Amino acid sequence: MNGTRRRPWWRKRPALITGVVVLAALLAGAGFYARERAVFAVPSVESQKLADGTQLKFKTAGENVEVYRDGSWQPFFAQGVNLGATLPGYFPGELPIAKSDYLRWFGEIKAMGANVIRIYTRHEPVFYESLVEYNRKHADDPLYFIQGIWSPEEELISKQDAYDSDIESAFRQEIENDVKAVYGDVTLPEAQGQASGTYKANAGPYLLGWSVGTEWDPEMVANTNKKHPDNASYVGPFFATTAKATPFEAWLAEMVDYAAKTEAIYGWRHPMSFTDWVTTDVLSHPNEPLFTEDMVSVDATHVKPVQWSAGYFATYHVYPYYPDFFRYDDKTGKTDTYAAYLQKLKAYHKGMPIMVTEYGVPSSAGISHAAPLGRSQGGQNETEQGKVDAELTGLIHDSGYAGAILFMWQDEWFKKTWNTMPMELPEDRRAYWLNVLTNEKQFGVLGMYSGLTGKLILDGEDGDWDKLKPADKTELKADVPGIVKLEAAHDEAYVYLGIHLDHPFDPAKEKVEIGADTLPGGNRHGSELPDKTLDEGLETLVTIGSDRETGVKIAARYDMEKRLYGYVYGMIDMSKQELKDDSGLFNDWKLPVSLKMEPPDTKYAHPFEDSNAGKLRRGTDNPASAAYDSLAMWQYKGGFIELRIPWMLLGMADPSSLQAVSYDMPQKEFKTTKIDGIRFVPWIVDKETNEVKGLEAETAEGTYPATKLPKYTWKGWDTVTYMERLKPSYDEMRDEFEKIGGKPKTGG
Repeated sequence: MNGTRRRPWWRKRPALITGVVVLAALLAGAGFYARERAVFAVPSVESQKLADGTQLKFKTAGENVEVYRDGSWQPFFAQGVNLGATLPGYFPGELPIAKSDYLRWFGEIKAMGANVIRIYTRHEPVFYESLVEYNRKHADDPLYFIQGIWSPEEELISKQDAYDSDIESAFRQEIENDVKAVYGDVTLPEAQGQASGTYKANAGPYLLGWSVGTEWDPEMVANTNKKHPDNASYVGPFFATTAKATPFEAWLAEMVDYAAKTEAIYGWRHPMSFTDWVTTDVLSHPNEPLFTEDMVSVDATHVKPVQWSAGYFATYHVYPYYPDFFRYDDKTGKTDTYAAYLQKLKAYHKGMPIMVTEYGVPSSAGISHAAPLGRSQGGQNETEQGKVDAELTGLIHDSGYAGAILFMWQDEWFKKTWNTMPMELPEDRRAYWLNVLTNEKQFGVLGMYSGLTGKLILDGEDGDWDKLKPADKTELKADVPGIVKLEAAHDEAYVYLGIHLDHPFDPAKEKVEIGADTLPGGNRHGSELPDKTLDEGLETLVTIGSDRETGVKIAARYDMEKRLYGYVYGMIDMSKQELKDDSGLFNDWKLPVSLKMEPPDTKYAHPFEDSNAGKLRRGTDNPASAAYDSLAMWQYKGGFIELRIPWMLLGMADPSSLQAVSYDMPQKEFKTTKIDGIRFVPWIVDKETNEVKGLEAETAEGTYPATKLPKYTWKGWDTVTYMERLKPSYDEMRDEFEKIGGKPKTGG
């Protein structure tokens, strides 16, 4: 898992990764014709052959998907995971995954009990080659896949019209490229953000079905319907609309039909579907406050197969925390609104198969949406993540669905989330560091961990610090009675601190405070600095004491939540005192989870809600320990305290280029300042007397000369070091998949 991977022409920064057409006319009644180009040998897979020679491996029957196996059609429950197309240090479209990665992952995915993987966009040729190679070696129990076809998402949102000729042309081309790629019959030139290369491996025999398109923007759907009232019908050779169809659904039927036409040439037919999500579902949600989340429906029952023997099914992305009606449908917090939703959605689609092809929760420290029953978007450790993911999987299966495809297999560092996005700058460097406050980065059951993971283990033991190379750690000046030594290190996710005391640490009697000076300005005094004043201010303050009080606070004038959502948007209060430099106030470090909105923008008033992202959980991040907690941030034993602090909690917008969030008031996003390091200022407070140990030297002005302390410095990086490891959530999913056994509840 070592080596340098090819980087595309549009992104020239180096990244060393360690750690790991026009459709030809159909022959009448034939459905396909002989190919003129030689392709990889077609895998020998048991299938049903129709009279015209067309092959079927999967088809729909009533509310089930069925697989042709042992000479007959058998009910099949698709249990699996979504598979991303990138690795830490890379962005979408760069597609660096090697055959060795795929083959290793396929084995692990199969061992988890999955029978299907879903890819939501076309991968590089190596994916299909690797899948064919893996399945040939496991012919008795292959790993199938669902191929997603990416629609022109950004263009649809910007133009708000699905019938735009450029959009239609681009989508048809993408459909054609993806079908040809699956059947190993195309060479695609390099293009930014897209997979390319020569596709030779025929993976078609291992395909379960097609999922056309992405999550639909509701305003685009509504505008398309309004703009094209006369386009509410489509009849193609393979798919058509019903009398109830809308213009957008007719457009979708045409795109699904085009995918069918393109596949039919290859002598195979697979079940067809288009992607949908809760925002454009077919149900009414009176408790949903946002109009756009319940303004328009995209109805899979309004599209029907005409002459497509493989059949047709519905697919939805259903997460338990979004939209907000999952919270508001039950004020008691005791009713399982997710289970209730699944049952209603299933009942509506009576008579046809329906799958949930994305669901799950992340194992991130940061939260961006709150949900009932502990199913929020973030805030769960990896064990808690697994319990929720397994529980959701069981609910989907037991509700009679035809499949449950978890989101997702591997963590993705390039991802962004609405409540941290304004501070992650420059945005084109997100993949170079792991912001554990951004929940979208940590949905995987395969963890992608920053470079010191496993080298520095939070357990209160200092032996691993001793083993670090001198170049990988720095001893910082402390000058505090009681502190013998203060060490620092860092990786792509955290700054690590090791504090050696000359006495056993007793959080009932004392607190260790460590101020962080990142920029000019900040708090030079405050209640946390009893009777002391610094010659330079602090942006953030780390308190180490009891479990309840240990965490990171932020100087009021530097408070990112209050500056953006208070000063700029007026959703929360930011007082005059907080606006002052050296206000002496340190606020809890918070992230919003729901914004304040009121009529007429919403159906009813929607309060501002947030969560404390600065709390530091005590525990161990040692996966070999029964007490393993992936969100543990500190631990102590005797006179040694160690902690890790997420970069963003220290005000960093991008540690890889030494960019810190500046004091400038933001607009849609913040501004940044390049810094040369972070100065850590430690002291100890006696809880009983409030006496401060440390900060004793004074300047002529009577202040403590914090500026005399050297800064912790590091070099920027374009090189990403990471390690991959299966999370406890993998084990939870393995147990759930074993229980289900690939058999649907309905008709199983």
